[in-house]
Parts: sequence; C-alpha cells; structure tokens
Amino acid sequence: MKHSKGLWAAILVTGCAAGAGDSEGTAAGTGGAGGEGTGGATTSATTTSTGAGASGGGFESGTGGGSFEGTPEVFGHSKSTLYKLNPETKAVGLVADFTGCPPVTDIALDATSGLFAATDTGLYKVDKVTAACTLLKDGTYPNSLSFVPKGTLDPNEEALVGFGADQYVRIDTQSGAITNVGAPWNNGFISSGDVVSVKDGPTYLTIKDKDPNTSQCRDCLVQIDPATGAIQKSFPALSYAKVFGAAFWAGSVYGFTNDGKIFEIVVNGNQLTTTPIETPTGLSFWGAGSTTSAPPTPQ
Repeated sequence: MKHSKGLWAAILVTGCAAGAGDSEGTAAGTGGAGGEGTGGATTSATTTSTGAGASGGGFESGTGGGSFEGTPEVFGHSKSTLYKLNPETKAVGLVADFTGCPPVTDIALDATSGLFAATDTGLYKVDKVTAACTLLKDGTYPNSLSFVPKGTLDPNEEALVGFGADQYVRIDTQSGAITNVGAPWNNGFISSGDVVSVKDGPTYLTIKDKDPNTSQCRDCLVQIDPATGAIQKSFPALSYAKVFGAAFWAGSVYGFTNDGKIFEIVVNGNQLTTTPIETPTGLSFWGAGSTTSAPPTPQ
C-alpha cells in the first residue's frame, strides 16, 4: 500500500476542524440500552492506558483519498468531513469533505466496504473515495449505526442496524424502513455514540447512563448480541469522554471522540488496554465505521 505524506497545516486548512465545538446532544447516540439487561454475563475489568501515543501516527493525505488505496478499511468523520485511519501504521488521513448531504451523524460499512451515512433528514450512500453522498431515503435515522454479518438477522444478507429511541432497530437500505429488533432497552443506559460488528467476531457498543445525574457509566464499552441487542458483557468506564465513533480491525476496537481523540482498545478477557493514537488538534469526530469483513483477530 502506497502512502504520500501531507503537511498537518495543509490538512487543517482543507477541513480537518469541521464539526468542532458541536454539542453532545447533537452528535451523541439516542439509542437505549438493554431490555435484556446485563445479567450474569456482566463482568468487571480494569482499564490501563499505555504510552503517550502509538507508534506511527500523523496525517497522510491525498486527492480524494488517493493515499489510502485498498485495505484496511477504517473511517472516522466530523459532521462535514470524512477521514481514514490506517490501523497498521496508526496514520490518520483526510479523504474529502462530504458533498450532497447535510451534516453526517454516523456511518456504517458493509462487507464490501460500501459506505452508508445517516443525517438528521435522511439515509445516504457515500462514495468512500470522494465522500459524495447519494440520497437513499428521506427520514430520521439512528446515529449509532453498523452492519451486522449475513446470518445474524437475515439468512441471505447483511443487515444495517442502529440504536435509537430506546430500541435496537434494523434499517432496510433499499426502502429505508425501520423495524424493531428484540426487546426495548430498560436497564438505565443509552447508546453514547456507536456500535460496530465484525464477521466471526464480536459486536461492541458504547453506552452511558440514561440519567445524566448518575455516574455509573459516562462512556463505557459493552459487548452485545447482534441478533437481539442484549448486553452480553460489560467493561468499566473508558478513560475518554464523548466517544461518538467506534470501529474495529484485527482484534482491536478504535474509539473516536467529539474532541478529536482517537484511541485503540485491546480486549483481553475482562481487561481493556487503551492506547492513544497521535492526532493533530482541531479535529472533531461525530462517528466512525469499519467493514464487517475486517479481520476478527490480529494478523
């Protein structure tokens, strides 16, 4: 894979700061967490932060994402700009500004890395090279989105899912129809930002307390059953706030925050190890996504 180095200042001028300063109420997920409850599967764990920054890091740029040919497929975005993370080198690059759609609240990628986006007014297909948006359906859609693998909700195809209005839902990418999946969540949590699923691997969701006056979980990672939305395993609070985006590659979860931080989470049993990834100042992430065909374990 070829990469061409770009200057940080040049990238910032061309749109890296888009979306900064927006409120959590706008960008955070509105979904709820688990009518199934955490039950006996809930376990405790500790979180360890390691190092001042991962190896590699920094911006890589190219016209229309040209410096990011092929895999790996991990994307993050602000309300108006699409970025790409190379989880192998930890480099972050500008793809392009979104065109043809209002502010993007979340993205999801299918097994072929087809990129879909939700806004406050519709569901879009997005060109992952140019970030051009094509409207699929007008409507209001959740902003915690992911595809789940074929055989999870449909024996013949992948399904786009999301968390919204205290309910885990499926979204038909052809008709735009939204249908409920599983029982409504009623255990005191809501989605705090994003869900991510991978074939032959886990499905993770970031959550927070539904009541803002409680402090059990401000931003936590849970593992869910992608067929029902039920929480299977809970982990302790993350050391980052407003984690609005989540992606997955080769056994690691990647978190993207509203204040422009990216970090890697390695899950080992009940233990989480978090490592920051170097990013310039001035960014803001409203969401993230990765293909469901991402490798489920380290390569």
